[in-house]
Amino acid sequence: MPSIPAKPPPARLLRSEDELAALPASERIRWRLVGAERRFHANDNIAEFVRAGELAELRAEVEARMHEVLRALVIDTEHDHNTRDTARRVAKMYIDEVFGGRYEPMPKVTEFPNAEQLNELMIVGPITVRSACSHHLCPIFGRVWIGILPNEHSNLIGLSKYARVADWIMSRPQIQEEAVTMLANELQQRVRPDGLAIVMEADHFCMHWRGVKDSDSAMVNSVMRGAFLKDANLRREFLSLLARKDK
Repeated sequence: MPSIPAKPPPARLLRSEDELAALPASERIRWRLVGAERRFHANDNIAEFVRAGELAELRAEVEARMHEVLRALVIDTEHDHNTRDTARRVAKMYIDEVFGGRYEPMPKVTEFPNAEQLNELMIVGPITVRSACSHHLCPIFGRVWIGILPNEHSNLIGLSKYARVADWIMSRPQIQEEAVTMLANELQQRVRPDGLAIVMEADHFCMHWRGVKDSDSAMVNSVMRGAFLKDANLRREFLSLLARKDK
């Protein structure tokens, strides 16, 4: 997660434990983030600043405020049996599911040394991913392909772990271009390959459901690093194998 060089927190951030305990969970977490001079954009993971029991408090806060949103939309949640529990369901969905990648720590990923010194192209995918556009909080549904060119110093991880890491990164409000870069950064740090390539193709409901309401358009973008960036033949091999996989 991006950080800012440390310096003493402003005096206004200096609070006693009693004062902190009196704040809502969202304010306590925000206080820790600001005090540590850490960013908390929509696509940042803030799990290390969340204490035990605070996710339950966050759910309750979101539920209460979602009730106010529904009220502002002039929806009678008291007498409409379909929306009576909508605020609670939405709060659980945001905190535990679709935005869970913000609040949960990185899933455990076992890494193995490259004992056989494998150095051939490996491709994982398509991995189904789900995210949300940070502009309108509309769903993003897509597929990701990951190409790895390991070296003797690379760490190897199980196939299912690529999907776990991708889900953790994607389960946040964000834009596709940044999501792919974040996934590349995480895998580069863990696997340390000679080359890394990621391609993502996704449908964006902020286009399908609203605005132009174009149901046929999709977005495709890629990140190429190391050998994939320098070697045009390797890049072509990777992309040609993706095309074959889709047939």
